[in-house]
Parts: sequence; C-alpha cells; structure tokens
Amino acid sequence: MAGQPTPGQARVVDPVLSAVARAYENADMVGKHLFPTVPVMARGGKLIEFDKTDFKKINTERAPGSNMKRIQFGHEGKDYAIVDHGIEGQVPIENLQDAAQVPGIDLASRSVKGAQDTIALEKELKQAKLATTQANYDNANVVSLAGNNRWDNENSDPANDVAAGVARIRSQIGRRPNVAIVGAEVYDKALKHHPKILDRIKHTSRDTVTADLLASLWDVKSVFIGDSISFDDAGETATDVWGENVVLAYTEQGSVDMGRPSFGFTYQLNGSPSVEMTYFDERSRSYIYPVVDCYKPAIVGKDAGYLIRDILT
Repeated sequence: MAGQPTPGQARVVDPVLSAVARAYENADMVGKHLFPTVPVMARGGKLIEFDKTDFKKINTERAPGSNMKRIQFGHEGKDYAIVDHGIEGQVPIENLQDAAQVPGIDLASRSVKGAQDTIALEKELKQAKLATTQANYDNANVVSLAGNNRWDNENSDPANDVAAGVARIRSQIGRRPNVAIVGAEVYDKALKHHPKILDRIKHTSRDTVTADLLASLWDVKSVFIGDSISFDDAGETATDVWGENVVLAYTEQGSVDMGRPSFGFTYQLNGSPSVEMTYFDERSRSYIYPVVDCYKPAIVGKDAGYLIRDILT
C-alpha cells in the first residue's frame, strides 16, 4: 500500500521540485516586464523609491583639497512586507501506473507547474491592478480616451497617443520607455485592424500587425500583449487581466538592481518559489505538493510610467 514518502525520498524529490518551481515561467504572463523580480533577504523593509531628484543637474567641479559633493540615488519610501502565497498540487494514486511507488519527477513536476500557474495568475492580477489604477500616477501621466479618440474609431491616432506618453516619460526621467503592455482586446479590436497602422505598413513586406511591429512603429523596445484572463468564482465569466489599457514604462531589464531608477519591481524572498515537504494524504489517497511563493509587487518610480485607459468604445 502506498504511504507517506520516506524522509530520504522527500529529500531527493523536494529539492528537485523546488528547482522546477524556480525555473518555471508562464510565457503568457507579462507583468514581469513592468515589475521585474528583485530577490530580497528579509520579509520586510523599505522601498527604494525614485523621483526627479535622481536626475538633478549637479556641478561636480571641486577646488583642490575641498570636499566632494555626495549624491544618493533613490530614497527610502514606504514600508513593504513580503506576502506568502501557497497552494498544493495533488496527485491521486489512481493516476499512477504503479500505486506502490512515489510519483516520479515528471508527474510531480506537472502538479507543481499547475500550482505555479495558479500563483502566477494571481501575481499577474496584482501587477496589472497596480499598473492600471489611475490613482497610482500623477494626473499628467494618465490619459483617458473618449469619443473619436478611442482606438476602435478609425479617426483616432494610436501612434500620436503613444508618442505623447513617450514624451511625457522622457521629460520626467530623461529616458524613453522601453516596455509597453497592451490589453488583449485593445490589440484584437483596434490595433490589428486600425487603418492608420495598416496604411503605415502597406509599402513594407509586413501584412500583419504584430507586437514586434507595434514596437517598431512606436519606437519602444518591447511591446507585450496581455492575453491573460481570469474567471469568476463560478468559473463562468472571463475577464481580461489587463483590460482596455496600454501601459508605457521604463523598467530595469536583465540583471535587475533595485538601486536603479525603474517604474516597478516585484520584491521576492530569496529562495522562493519552493516546494515544501511532500506528504501523503490518507483521506484523499493523494500525494500532496505544497508550492509556496513569497513576493510583493510595487511601483517605485511613478514618473517612469504612463497609462492610456478607456481605449475602446
């Protein structure tokens, strides 16, 4: 009869599954491009926030023997507290070819990745809510479209609206945005068929509007389509996670340093996500894989972001 894994088996399986959890990434999630992950060692601390003081003009000339001026980039802002998130993957023994054996890594990995999907969607929802909430920006960094300016109207000009956002960010931080997140419905219902965009590409070899093409037209390094959806508790009504919005931002990419000015970060506890000790649940006759992630997304440089909202009629 199958039972709880021995300590030896758990020591073999759980570290491997933790590596699976840390390496796993859901390609459909785009919030990470606005809120890149920064590993932190403590569950709480101060946000390193940025404003125009990080771009002040400073005279660095000094007389012989005089003290050099000192400059500090970023400042301690609001407190943050890492939040624990966890869900258990379940593998019933009926699903095993040999119920007398502990589930192999492949089957266990599938369970872990399913749990990871659930946590990743929740993280995406939190990041999207931060980035698409008007109150998180200065008034000049938000535009709400109306009437003929909405992008599903052929008289609108998406490129002009994006250019205004690019100019606003550059005027605030001296850098152009390098990321744009486009809501899926905005892409499908407006941009893919917009006459002004199609007119701009008609003399090129392109015949389809893609995210890469939009990046080229808008002079933004990367454009990502927010395709993620979430269902209500009844599992019947789907909602687009990114809504009818476009978010422009400058964010640190690659090797992320929370000391550099950026629109946002996701503070993540070092070593997470992880898979805790696997156990066997007698009542459900299932192997259980608890997956834990500890993180907190935050906007740390609102001047580096620009929100275009109410884009569709």
